Parts: sequence; C-alpha cells; structure tokens
Amino acid sequence: MAKTNYASVDDYLAAQPDASRDRLQRVRGTIRKALPTAEETISYQIPAYKLGGVAAIYFAGWKEHFSIYPVTRTMLADLGDELAGYKISKGTIRFDFSDAPPLRLIGRIARHRANEVNGKLASNVGASKPARPKKTGAKRGTR
Repeated sequence: MAKTNYASVDDYLAAQPDASRDRLQRVRGTIRKALPTAEETISYQIPAYKLGGVAAIYFAGWKEHFSIYPVTRTMLADLGDELAGYKISKGTIRFDFSDAPPLRLIGRIARHRANEVNGKLASNVGASKPARPKKTGAKRGTR
C-alpha cells in the first residue's frame, strides 16, 4: 500500500492487495446496505460512513486482518456474545482474512453504530447554549 492519500473508497480499495480486496469490497457493500443514507468518504485515510456529518463507522484492511472502528461500550454490552470470538482492543474489532468475513455481524455493528450516532444527533437538536438574558440598559444596583 504505497499510496496514502486516497480521494475515495474506490481508490482505497484499488490500493489493497488482491488477496484482501474482494473481502474488503464485501465489507463495504454490507455497510452500505446497512446504512443506505450514510455518506461514504475517506477519513484518517480509511473508509468512513457518516450520518448527519458524524462518522458512524470506519473499516481498514491490514496485512492479515481487517478492522472495524469504533467499538463502544454500549456495542460490547449489546453484541458481546456475537463479538466474543474476535480480537477487540482500543475501540477496534479485528477480523482475520483467513476466515470468511461475518457479514451479518458487520451489518449489525453498522446499524448499532447508526443508532448510537442518531441518538446523539437527536439529543443535540435544540441543545444549543441557553440564551443569555437581554441587557436592558439599566445599571446594576440602581432602582
């Protein structure tokens, strides 16, 4: 992977080794199916899927595995049994290329992240800073 300035997910996938490209394309397709309204982009030089301008999920290919980011505490609590067979560390799930990609699980992970992001977006609607009281021109301490 000599190129490190990807303009699109297509560019990213084209730069991947032949042995892993097909699996990564299947991961991409699964995420796109699970998040049909997400904006597909490159962030931190890896594929990212944004909802309402917020990155919901990323994936990246490595020499012997691919990773999905981020793994949240809520996700671990909700999907823990399904994730038990995979290496999880520092907000990352690793899936070995030697195994078939667990596409159904990846779809569930993507939808879970979408629910988390959409929940945060919904809770932020109208949650701007409270308005300051208008100044009336009267000086403090005078009656």
